[in-house]
Amino acid sequence: MSQIGVLTSYFGLIEFNFTFIATIVNFLILFLFLKKFLFEKVTDFINAREEEVRNNIQDAENDRIKANALKADYEGKLKNAESEGRDIIRDHTVKAERNAQDIMTKADADAKHLIENAKREIEREKVKAINSLKDDISDLAILAAERVVEKDLDEKSHRELIHGFIEEVGDTKWQN
Repeated sequence: MSQIGVLTSYFGLIEFNFTFIATIVNFLILFLFLKKFLFEKVTDFINAREEEVRNNIQDAENDRIKANALKADYEGKLKNAESEGRDIIRDHTVKAERNAQDIMTKADADAKHLIENAKREIEREKVKAINSLKDDISDLAILAAERVVEKDLDEKSHRELIHGFIEEVGDTKWQN
């Protein structure tokens, strides 16, 4: 048996003839044509797409890193704003307490001034009342002296006159 016959019997359906060789040549030509015009473009397209996906992933990672940095920055600013808010509240509280203390001090000074003015006014009124009382007592003493001079009195009349004078002075004092 020849070698072709061995291969035919070995592979069954394959025969080494012109059709077989033409099929292999056509296959090689088609392979080279596809490789030249199609495989390179498909490979370039796949590589470009792979590079684009890598770049998108890298961009997404960079955006995530930036977002985390911004988040941390905003959280820091928020904490700083809270701290500043507490400081402002504390400063205004201190200022309000100082203003309240100033108002209380001024009110105390005004009250002391009013009390001093009232004391002076009371003292003036007291002096005025004493002077008026002295005038009334003088008038009463003159009146009593006139009565004493009009009567020649014994001791009993004298006592009654003095007692009457004291009663009259007491009534005058309480009437004013």
